[in-house]
Amino acid sequence: MSDIIEKTDQIDEQEEQDVNSLKKIRIDKLEEMKAAGADPFAVTKYDVTCHAADAKAAYDSAEQELKEQAGDNAEELARLLEENHRVVRIAGRMMSRRDMGKANFIDLRDKSDRIQVYVRMNDVGEEQFAQFKKWDIGDIIGVEGYVFRTRRGEISVHAQKITMLSKSLLPLPEKWHGLKNQDVRYRQRYTDLICNPEVKETFIKRSKIISSIRRYLDDLDFMEVETPMLVANAGGAAARPFETHYNALDEDVKLRISLELYLKRLIVGGLERVYEIGRVFRNEGVDARHNPEFTLMELYQAYTDYFGMMDLTENMFRHIAEEVCGSTLIPYGENMIDLGKPFERMTMTESVKKYAGVDFSQVEDTAAAKKLADEHHIEYEERHKKGDILNLFFEEYVEEHLIQPTFIMDHPVEISPLTKKKPDDPDHVERFELFINGWEMCNAYSELNDPIDQRERFIEQEKLLSQGDEEANRIDEDFLRALEIGMPPTGGIGYGIDRLVMLMTNSPAIRDVLLFPTMKSIDQ
Repeated sequence: MSDIIEKTDQIDEQEEQDVNSLKKIRIDKLEEMKAAGADPFAVTKYDVTCHAADAKAAYDSAEQELKEQAGDNAEELARLLEENHRVVRIAGRMMSRRDMGKANFIDLRDKSDRIQVYVRMNDVGEEQFAQFKKWDIGDIIGVEGYVFRTRRGEISVHAQKITMLSKSLLPLPEKWHGLKNQDVRYRQRYTDLICNPEVKETFIKRSKIISSIRRYLDDLDFMEVETPMLVANAGGAAARPFETHYNALDEDVKLRISLELYLKRLIVGGLERVYEIGRVFRNEGVDARHNPEFTLMELYQAYTDYFGMMDLTENMFRHIAEEVCGSTLIPYGENMIDLGKPFERMTMTESVKKYAGVDFSQVEDTAAAKKLADEHHIEYEERHKKGDILNLFFEEYVEEHLIQPTFIMDHPVEISPLTKKKPDDPDHVERFELFINGWEMCNAYSELNDPIDQRERFIEQEKLLSQGDEEANRIDEDFLRALEIGMPPTGGIGYGIDRLVMLMTNSPAIRDVLLFPTMKSIDQ
């Protein structure tokens, strides 16, 4: 193993030396350009009239129309194509070059696609062509010319004028598609986006998903709002917050772990339907589905309950899939997720009975629950009660089986400090989580609006905090004051946007859908 590590270090050192050598060559070229009065970094703008994908689509459409006019007459078609040359100005990064002496073919990539460019000395001039021959892969250039189809059938731009817009001083990886080091790809996302078009497509799709959510909720008369990120009391979820200090006020504050408590204040204020899409921060581990900084959406609707939230969620997921993916059948790994069928609904107790063979409706108390946990080799803490044990059984036996969309309902009260109890079953609450592909996709409640009950549950959370539970909630007096003013019956829900994007883009890890995921610092 040590031999392999030593060899790898030697390869990395050699690659770094090669890069530094190439960088020096490029800097020398830059200095030559500056000396000749052609500093590319002095260029302030370039009037782009067309993008690559649009240029190719427009030419293809025009060509089809001209073919209909020319019929079977090839000469007439050639004449019509020449008369109808479309001049475009495109800009992008030079990704490859095929040198044929006094003519070159290059590939130019912009935000939409790549397009071939034919650069000939007779067209751009001998002096400009000589400069062009010194340009490097990765340089950003502007091209003015007409669109045509080559003899090999590729729609291209015949350059009449070329302009250097920005000099690339570092070479692009030559074999980026074969690069196995995911860590480097995440750290150098800018290079990843340049060299891997499918990565860029993932983030374009992410943007479309969020836009689709906004349109869907706006059409239902929801109002998008913004609430504080720096808070005195980071409540609304079971998580450890990041802490910092506010110098101007000389106060310790926290980064929010959820959006819940401020959005509920707005329901109290009469806004009735609100949502927020924003970053939250949880001081916990990093894995395939967790990043300490992630995007959460929460929404709250007055005068409805968790059943109303189920209907909204099912319809919204279906809407997003149809609008963004073009189908309610979503491939993920080896599975085909069907968002078109009605989502299954099971209580947590029913699901544990189905997959673990244990019926918690027949478990009398915490002692009996712990005895069952011991028999099934499920670890628990001394502070855990019957409802906590039920949840541990669920995590151990059930989650992995929930591939198709399934609402898990009616959680135990012990793990739901902000949720309204079921009127006919006070040991459980009106709560659900949606699971798809074995993942929790969202968490929803019939919101607790009884300030007396809420205070009692906060007190229980404070006890857990004193017993070492760092994820327990603290009492939030201002939130309790808001509840005392009066909050109508309300349904609320929180969605992990990153997991939704993972599902819709068939991405294996949360880092694949975060432009700049959290990474451990390295020496520069």
